[in-house]
Amino acid sequence: ISLLKNLALDLPVLIGPLLDLPLRIFLFLPCPVNSVGNLPLGYMKLNEAEEVEAVLANTKQILNQLLRKSHIKMSNSLFFKPFKPLVDHSSSLSQIDELISAKRYEAAMKLAVDLRNLSLEGLHYFQTYDWLILMTVITLGYTGWMIVLALHVLQCYSSLSGDLSRKGHFSVQKRHSRKVYLSGCLLMAILTVLNLVEHSPPLYHAYIGMTVFLWTQIFSEYRLIRGLWIYLRERKAGYFIKLLFAAAVSIVIVELLVHSFTERKLYTWFFLIAGFVSSVLLHISIPWRSGIPVFVCISCWFLSVFTLMPAEIPDNNNLVVISGAIIIVISLAAKWLDTHAEGNKFWQSITIHESRKPMWSKLYFIQIILVGVSSVMVSLSTKHRTQNQELHSSHQFINWLVAGSSMVLPLFSGNGILSRLSSIFLGFAPPFLLLSIGYEAVFYSALAVVLMSWILFENASHHSSKAKDSSLSEQNTEEHVTIGSEERYLQLSDVRIPLIFMVLFNVAFFGTGNFASIASFEISSVYRFITIFSPFLMAALLIFKLFIPFMLVICAFSAITKLVRVPRLGCYFLVILFSDIMTIHFFFLVKNTGSWMEIGNSISHFGIVSAQVVFVLLLFALTNLYTRTIRVKPLSTSPSLKTL
Repeated sequence: ISLLKNLALDLPVLIGPLLDLPLRIFLFLPCPVNSVGNLPLGYMKLNEAEEVEAVLANTKQILNQLLRKSHIKMSNSLFFKPFKPLVDHSSSLSQIDELISAKRYEAAMKLAVDLRNLSLEGLHYFQTYDWLILMTVITLGYTGWMIVLALHVLQCYSSLSGDLSRKGHFSVQKRHSRKVYLSGCLLMAILTVLNLVEHSPPLYHAYIGMTVFLWTQIFSEYRLIRGLWIYLRERKAGYFIKLLFAAAVSIVIVELLVHSFTERKLYTWFFLIAGFVSSVLLHISIPWRSGIPVFVCISCWFLSVFTLMPAEIPDNNNLVVISGAIIIVISLAAKWLDTHAEGNKFWQSITIHESRKPMWSKLYFIQIILVGVSSVMVSLSTKHRTQNQELHSSHQFINWLVAGSSMVLPLFSGNGILSRLSSIFLGFAPPFLLLSIGYEAVFYSALAVVLMSWILFENASHHSSKAKDSSLSEQNTEEHVTIGSEERYLQLSDVRIPLIFMVLFNVAFFGTGNFASIASFEISSVYRFITIFSPFLMAALLIFKLFIPFMLVICAFSAITKLVRVPRLGCYFLVILFSDIMTIHFFFLVKNTGSWMEIGNSISHFGIVSAQVVFVLLLFALTNLYTRTIRVKPLSTSPSLKTL
């Protein structure tokens, strides 16, 4: 019995309660009241008559549950639909009793088993009685929310409103809006009364109320939707080809992200393809011979290796120490580029400094020293703990001091994109190294190099667009109208920015493990900071370690929005839009049958994607401390370029 209980995690959910039945029978106890399992006759030594009576009792137990649920639902529903196969269940019970009285046990057993199976189907019918309406309401709610977001982005962060106003398609109709809001309030009142009459749970009111509110907002923007339809009809075929291509690429990437929750190797294929495609595009857009396409390709291919590695990270302190040396080499290369490429017109957007301060160079080398100290402390702390089975107090103090001070120093670094992001990269390296035990330390450097490649790609794209603008006449000026002095309106091609952000953000989730379970990360990574067992502090350190790659991705995202002069809030709304598409997909993938692991994973995936929107917003607020002072100088439109 205990063996079967241990195997319950791998058995279907409906079979789990059965494992208690044989034990209860042996102890002469009644079966569980809410059991929905079939009685395992193989565990009992009964004659034919006793077997029929036992199965009949099991059938009546399940049937009574069905009748109770049917009575509750019928008493609360205005339009009740019974389970038709069991409308005449009493006659079936009478027929079974007659067969038992006539000692026709085989026929009675067959009828009892059939009635039990129908009762299980009916029980599932009433358990899922409201599923259709609930799933419809929730799907309409998510769809309405996405349409509201899309309309808000088009109205506030694109040039569509100005174009419609100039062409006279955007007339004000307050009377129409009042009618829409009045109709929405009336519909919400009717649905609320119906829910109250049916004694629906409070969540039903919330689901329906939010859905009605969102669709009321959509219909209140009738003039914008109508103007958008007229605007699209006036566009040429080439615009629709671009629109369909952008939509197809977006759907493919979103579906890749959905399936990557169960298959991490998809990221490997994505970065292999992305490295090749981006290098080709860079080779075309850069008008001189450059090593940037090769760098971008190699960095993407290097990152693709990590999603092939096991989620269980093996101990390898030597690899952590080597990772510290790799971080120093990368930072020195970035420092050299930041110093020697500032006069180049191609690099000036990411290397410009409003003012030079002597302390910035000293600060940079202090950060490099802290990375070196953290690498040494990884080796010393681990060696001492292995030999003496405890962490030396001086090592613990140095580890906390290095990790804490290093994260403050980037606030005082230069305000150019390359110098600030390099300082952030160095600032979070010591705590990440001290919390690492294996190849995830190398993943930190690989992710940072890919983020740098992303910045170089956007810089090249921005540079080529500026060069085209300088050679074109004023007939295309409406494509580049600006919101303010530092931002321009979003264009269709800017959809790539939130899509790439979502890919890199999810790679930070699953690049070195499975974020759905913190237990999948090795607890020994916190032993360099604490000497006693403290579950809350251990969990906090582990979660902080997981947050560090996210911080790098969001800092790079914020820097890129400043580089290409697009509104960061508008891009964030697009991230929400794509995240909601993933959420709907995971909503339909939630399971209530199968193994406990399958059910738990489906729920956790839905929960992670649902919380990702708020999670990203909080990290945006936190990383704003590091990125708010970044300054970008507009690229010169002069056609003459100095190659590096």
